[in-house]
Amino acid sequence: MSKNGSFAPPPTVPADLARRMLVERVDDRRLSVGMAIGTTENKRQQVVSHGYRDARAQGRINENTIFEIGSITKLFTAMLLVDMANRSEVGLDEPVAELLPAGTRVPSRNGKVITLRDLASHYSGLPRVPTNLGREDHPDDPYACYTAEDLYQFLATHELIRTPGDTFEYSNLGVGLLGHSLVLRANARDHETLIRSRILGPLRMDDTVIAIPSRLTDNVASGHDDSLDPVSNWNFDVLAAAGAFRSNVSDLLRFMDALCEGHSPISSMIGPLTTPRSQGGLELGPPHPDGGIAISHSGGTGGFRSFVRCIPEWKRGVAVLSNTCIDAVVDLGVHLLDQRCGLNWYRKEVAVEPSCFARVVGRYRLRPNWEFEVTSVAERLYIRLADQPALRAFPISEWHFFYKCVGAQVTFEPGEDGRAARLILHQNSTDQIAERIE
Repeated sequence: MSKNGSFAPPPTVPADLARRMLVERVDDRRLSVGMAIGTTENKRQQVVSHGYRDARAQGRINENTIFEIGSITKLFTAMLLVDMANRSEVGLDEPVAELLPAGTRVPSRNGKVITLRDLASHYSGLPRVPTNLGREDHPDDPYACYTAEDLYQFLATHELIRTPGDTFEYSNLGVGLLGHSLVLRANARDHETLIRSRILGPLRMDDTVIAIPSRLTDNVASGHDDSLDPVSNWNFDVLAAAGAFRSNVSDLLRFMDALCEGHSPISSMIGPLTTPRSQGGLELGPPHPDGGIAISHSGGTGGFRSFVRCIPEWKRGVAVLSNTCIDAVVDLGVHLLDQRCGLNWYRKEVAVEPSCFARVVGRYRLRPNWEFEVTSVAERLYIRLADQPALRAFPISEWHFFYKCVGAQVTFEPGEDGRAARLILHQNSTDQIAERIE
């Protein structure tokens, strides 16, 4: 305890230990092609990186490498809303319909309309993604072709199943709609221009961008899937406010410092951001067990994962960036901020003879209308449940496998004919058995 009775923050993680954590995740566990982590305390910054910008190992990750940061973008969007409310350009409880073109229908329920506060705090009642996103037509870049016309068409026909303001449900659609409406109200050119004028510019976050300028192209990371194979970058149109920004550790540490500083250019945006909804705020900063608040957000696109978190009372923040879709950043960031929080344990894949996959290939029934389909392609094993996407399963042994992109494992039990007779899914502390049917 400190002299005034407040909690004394735990020690920070030394740079050499942080580096060993990255080496284990990148080289040993193969959870990423390249990662960068940065910590800051009282504006004293420390950056550690390991790995490469792409799978060809043609450029090392450093503090200036540009990553897609996905939903960390939502923090900027929420702060933009607060700033515009502070300037009386909008009201937090103003219906979003009032910012959209005349005649645009926005669904309501039980006499309650969707407000800007509802959108920012994920209480709008809107689904995670619009049903007309057309992801099946653009699986590698699902948001790029979704336009304002598509958005208005969705709003015109959608019926809410939850009343606005009643229930939390995370919504990319909701925050995307919020950002679009704020751009219209501000009469701005686009979302990036508006965010830069209110947040990024004052903080000198010059490398945080949506459209990548030529000066940054030589240090942009490529995204990868859980097999560490290259995947397409993601781009956004009307829903840019939900996840379009790219950034680096250096800029994000500058952002963390600003959130921790009482007199930064964005300090007036922080109070309403973290105040509970019941008290007129957005409720995006949950209480920290030791007092104060923790402001954080994770991000994920097709080939990237990201995480930022700060505790303003400690003057301490962290940023973790990875150019692979495996979620190996959140637990690391939380631990670096507070060593009392444990790290996740990740299995290590082992080499097995690919010919053994033939023994487990087939279909397994979990319950009526729920079947696993196990296939082998290019000496890799994939498992698909019902209509969900097929996921690669990595071997622990010839009969035991695990996923890298979800927290689950699979055991195959051999039958009398030498083939697998059953598939057992181990997930969420439960075991579910599926019998072979083909």
